[in-house]
Order: sequence, then structure tokens, then C-alpha cells
Amino acid sequence: MNDVEHGASSTTRRPWWKRILRGLAAAALGLVVLLVGIVAWDAATSEGSAPLANVAYEGPGEISLRGYLAFPPGDPLGPHPAVLLIHEWWGLNEGIVTLADALAAEGYVVLAADAYRGKLTERVARALWLRLTIPDGQSQADLDAALDWLRALEEVQSDRIASMGFCFGGGHSLQLGLRRSEHLAVTALYYGAVVTDPALLAPLVDAQPVLGVFAEDDQTIFPEDVLEFEAALNSMSIENQITIYEGVGHAFVTEENFDDPETTGGRAWREALTFLAENL
Repeated sequence: MNDVEHGASSTTRRPWWKRILRGLAAAALGLVVLLVGIVAWDAATSEGSAPLANVAYEGPGEISLRGYLAFPPGDPLGPHPAVLLIHEWWGLNEGIVTLADALAAEGYVVLAADAYRGKLTERVARALWLRLTIPDGQSQADLDAALDWLRALEEVQSDRIASMGFCFGGGHSLQLGLRRSEHLAVTALYYGAVVTDPALLAPLVDAQPVLGVFAEDDQTIFPEDVLEFEAALNSMSIENQITIYEGVGHAFVTEENFDDPETTGGRAWREALTFLAENL
């Protein structure tokens, strides 16, 4: 009887923080299992971007890359100025294809390059997984190949090409401008990762102007970092136009609102069209 009572008393005196830690560990493990399941299920059931792609070109190591190519209506031969369009972290989806067609209607040859090699998702968990597991070096090499292919098209004026991207693509648009400044006439980024070290921006000094569109309530690309980016560009006398739109959060330009001038997304889209027309 005393042994039973002693055992019960020991259980009662177990430190409360150990019970909490065990509960948290179990919850964390369950969350990890759930996320892994979501990612695996999404990968198994997604068609990927293949149904949207309409061109293929050679990438690093002779791998075949794909993208969506759009021409201006009425005069496909050109030559025309061009835009290399880079998607968000979802991959090459219908939204970016819609924006590519809209840019083509303005008189540009547009290549929406697939920087995920066919992977596509609509779920945050897998988008985060893709962002973390696809090496930046791979995406950069693929985008370099896309730019080279676009420049070589006979319908394109090779000295009048812009890079333009959103979120994931915005950061890569800026990095492409830094790597290949001699081959780009404009670098445009929508709420993409910025560079605040003036020395790293040096390749843009004698090259293309920069358009940056950002959101006041962005919890990913913070306005204070954007202001540092702008200050760094100015300190190097790099031509730029940086706008922080009030009252909106990250990814506020969408395929649903870009053509509505009454929305903030529509105004931000028109800003890019004006900037391209003036500089490209």
C-alpha cells in the first residue's frame, strides 16, 4: 500500500515544465508530420507548369527549360523591346501568364521564365518548401539561360530588354540586373528582396534604371529596408524610382486587379507600364 501511494506521489510531483515541454514537442512533431504530408500530397497531385508553358530552351548542363512566350498582337516579327518576367514563389502559374499577355499587349515580347523547372503549387506549405529547397544558384543559372535565349530571338531588340519580377521573382530580377547589367535596359522588382550595400549595387552605376514597387504593410520586405535600398541607389547615383504604396501588404498586385485603375494594384501596374515606356 505504501509503495502504491509513493508511486502516485512521485507522479504528482513531476515538474510542470517537463509536462509542458512534452506537450509542445508532441504538437511540433504533429505539425511537422502534417506539413510533410501536405507537401508530399501536393507534389503527387500537381500537374506542374507544363500545361502553361509553350516554349523550351536549353539551360545549364543542356537541361531543357520551359517558359511561356507572348508576342505583341498584330506584328509578331518586330523587332520589339522585351521583358523577362519572373514568377512568385508559387511557380509559373496562370497569374503570371495573364500578366505576360498584358505586357505583350503593350508592345513587348515577353518570356515568363520557369525558375522552378516545372514545379508549381497553390499551397503555402509547398511554396515555402520549394523556396527553401531549390538552390538560388540553380534558379540564377536558369534565369541567365532564359535571358540569353530571349536576347537571341530575331523578334527581340536585344539592347532593349527589361527584367521584371514579383516577390521571389522580384528579388531574382534585381539579382539578374546585378549579374547581367550589360544585357538589360531596365530592372523592375515588385516587393522583392532588396540590396542595401551600395558597393554591391555598383554594376548598375553605368547600366539600367531601377523600378521598385513595395507595400507599406509588408511583413516580408520591410519599408525601412526599402528606404535603405533607395538611399544606397541614390548614394551611387543610380537612376531609380522607388514607391511604397500605403495601406497594402505583400503581393498586392494580382491578375484580378492589375487592370483596374481604381485599385492600388492597378495603379502600381500602371507605374511599371509608364516606367517601361519611358526607359525601354
